[in-house]
Amino acid sequence: MNIALPVAVTILLEKLAASGFEAYVVGGCVRDSLLGIEPKDWDICTCAKPQEIIDVFCDFHVLTTGIKHGTVGVVIDGKNYEITTYRSDGTYSDKRRPDSVNYVQDVKDDLSRRDFTINAMAYNEQSGLVDYFGGQRDLEQKIIRCVGDATVRFEEDALRILRALRFASQFGFSIETASKDALRRHKNSLNEISAERIREEFNKLLLGQNVEAVLTEYADVVSVFIPEIEASVGYDQHNPYHVYDVWQHTIKAIASAEKNILVRLALFLHDLQKPFCESENKGHFYIHAALGAKNAQAVLRRLRYDNNTVLIVSRLIFYHDTMLRPEKKLIKRWLNRLGEEELRMLLAVKRADAKAQNPQYLEERLQKLGAVERMLETIIDRQECYALKDLAVDGKDLLLLGFEEGKDIGKTLNYLLGMVIDEEIENKKEQLLAEIAKMDRR
Repeated sequence: MNIALPVAVTILLEKLAASGFEAYVVGGCVRDSLLGIEPKDWDICTCAKPQEIIDVFCDFHVLTTGIKHGTVGVVIDGKNYEITTYRSDGTYSDKRRPDSVNYVQDVKDDLSRRDFTINAMAYNEQSGLVDYFGGQRDLEQKIIRCVGDATVRFEEDALRILRALRFASQFGFSIETASKDALRRHKNSLNEISAERIREEFNKLLLGQNVEAVLTEYADVVSVFIPEIEASVGYDQHNPYHVYDVWQHTIKAIASAEKNILVRLALFLHDLQKPFCESENKGHFYIHAALGAKNAQAVLRRLRYDNNTVLIVSRLIFYHDTMLRPEKKLIKRWLNRLGEEELRMLLAVKRADAKAQNPQYLEERLQKLGAVERMLETIIDRQECYALKDLAVDGKDLLLLGFEEGKDIGKTLNYLLGMVIDEEIENKKEQLLAEIAKMDRR
């Protein structure tokens, strides 16, 4: 089996070999190549020790920030390629990185420390595929399996629990029984992992092709770091528009959505407050969107999402149940409130939400959303004014008319924008200036 290596990678491997050192590409790049996916990164492992790597590439720009863990970066054409010495790891007291590393000379020893068999393969053009642990077989059978003892692998780094779920979601694989049992036994170890690391794996899980199956089977694992989902599992909505419980609806909506992390985060969190606000006559959840938006902010901040993500996701949740009609003035006001990109995300949330409800009503709801989207396209195509930046007058014009710096300028511009949106006046400078002249500015 041959893997097409980039020119830069071939140069690195050949220079190491010419200096007497064995070297392979390893890990995710081998896995992805065998799956027919173009690798994003090409990692290299070698029997050469870090200083020997530096010596081999003395004519290149070399980065040594990872040298403590045996990694040297070599830059070719502006891209950093990491070259790591074969190693065995010591204990993982921080559940993340080994306290110490021991350099070894056999690639098998290096591969044996890796998390899953599909990530424990190496390749070079001389030896071909090096696969001591059945990674190629597991790829073909679509299985996630730990290398060696699953308990040891998860005790070394608990994030591997979530990585197993992520790979299952990303590739549409299943987790084999021993690894599944071990990750469930150790799932509470995720509490020892930093929020930032969990966030990155969780994002990839949500964007996976198999996200519905993974969230269905492993809700108990996800609830370790997002316990807010527990109440939604099995919660009957008592509503003819819903044929699934809250959790089933949630995961079906995610799986129906476009692969936009903001949209999928919003769908993951949008209905989690329903169990806490059902009306006495059942089947109605009048304030769940507002409560959901507030809850989403707490969850996302706990997982260290950036402020922009927190703002957009919580806003999408707040408005996800709002009725949109294909009326030009109304859509322009929504554009003014959210902007084009966010309004399109809201439509994506509403579309996925509808697909996870009673299919009896789906066609009607999709038709209504389609009409709203067509009106949005018309407004955008015609470059109609819906924001201050598009208004034919600005603050400078008002200053020339004698306005003083301050809130009166903003108040006046917003008043004019409202008139333009409501089609009470055209967005033409002379007409807007004439309207200003009629205003009582006392």
